Amino acid sequence: MTASMPERSGRHNLDPHLDRYAARTAGMTASEIRALFAVASRPEVVSLAGGMPNLAALPLDSLSAQMAELIAEDGLVALQYGSAQGIPVLREQICEIMALEGISAHADDVVVTVGSQMGLDMVTRIFCDPGDVVIAEGPSYVGALGSFAAYQAQVVHVAMDDNGLVPEALRDALAQAEKAGRRVKFLYTIPNFHNPAGVTLAVERRAEILAICREHGVLVVEDNPYGLLGFDGQTYPALRSLDPENVVYLGSFSKTFASGLRVGWVLAPHAVREKLVLAAESATLCPPTLNQLVVSRYLATHDWKGQIKTFRENYRERRDAILSALEQHMPAGCSWTRPDGGFYVWVTVPEGVDTKAMLPRAVTARVAYASGTGFYADGFGSRQMRVSYCYPTPERIREGVRRLAGVLESEMDLVRTFGNVSMKPISGPENPSPDTA
Repeated sequence: MTASMPERSGRHNLDPHLDRYAARTAGMTASEIRALFAVASRPEVVSLAGGMPNLAALPLDSLSAQMAELIAEDGLVALQYGSAQGIPVLREQICEIMALEGISAHADDVVVTVGSQMGLDMVTRIFCDPGDVVIAEGPSYVGALGSFAAYQAQVVHVAMDDNGLVPEALRDALAQAEKAGRRVKFLYTIPNFHNPAGVTLAVERRAEILAICREHGVLVVEDNPYGLLGFDGQTYPALRSLDPENVVYLGSFSKTFASGLRVGWVLAPHAVREKLVLAAESATLCPPTLNQLVVSRYLATHDWKGQIKTFRENYRERRDAILSALEQHMPAGCSWTRPDGGFYVWVTVPEGVDTKAMLPRAVTARVAYASGTGFYADGFGSRQMRVSYCYPTPERIREGVRRLAGVLESEMDLVRTFGNVSMKPISGPENPSPDTA
């Protein structure tokens, strides 16, 4: 006689482990558009969806020689376990990089992570209990929303304008949460060249936002992967530089060097640092030593500032191409942000058009984008889309926007003929992937 798992309510479950999962897995929802991106990766499709950096400008010959030397000279160290906090020399170099944005930090307070996504996950893990509130810009980075959902935190979005997070909107959101007895753990913000909105937090707003958070006893988590990619070379004062004791700073080499190495970091107040190291130990034991040493040698032996300048020039050319193409091709009633750095433009389409419903038809027309609903925790964003200019060539960008405009014109004709047939918003963020990073 063999034992079998009972079926819930007499129904057959495709997943025999369904009753075993922790309650928190309910927030781990799969992207509804991931399958479309498998199609969008075909060469005939112009993808304006992904946030993949363009690595063609990297000095691959010298990097390959450097990696061979690293294994030959330090292979026994590079291929061994390391510290959960990261190798000391890289942490010191990270402090030098952050100094460009006015941050004065000690290497002891830096924790190296497997990409900044791991840092974000660990910060959420150590601060958020189920039901706690996280304040985030609306829209917000899809990977952050996925982490918050996984730990059962509730996201309250705060409005942005062309100058970034609106201070009064933040003040109102915090006051409403307090009035309702809800526990706000931190503000999550991307101040520079926002993903997905493309806007930058005005310098004159930064101190005010920090003061509001201090007034309400709320931590600030500053995510800054794009801060050195301003097209005019300008760097903005990091929030961390203005309030070291109340800001946890997330950084990454994915956008300024190589995303495949998966090396990021967290700079945190000393007591928080201790908790992060413990969280890192339980998650990975240690970040890969080899990858850290590759980054460290690159910083020590290459003109990394000159390389970032090259990246900026490449992305500025692509930004100019997408803005001019949007101006030329997009139908009346559309609007979009004009980023001064980073990877993204945030497009708003006319009333009645649902960008999530339109996406399969766009892929059929051989162009892809990221629909806006994935960047909200509450189902909003159906009239928005994120278009990325970082990866395609300027020529491909212009052709992609031309195709996208044609799809949008057809969609607007359908709306004029049949009325608004937009899909009902479905609450919950999508999990991150390289297509939406």
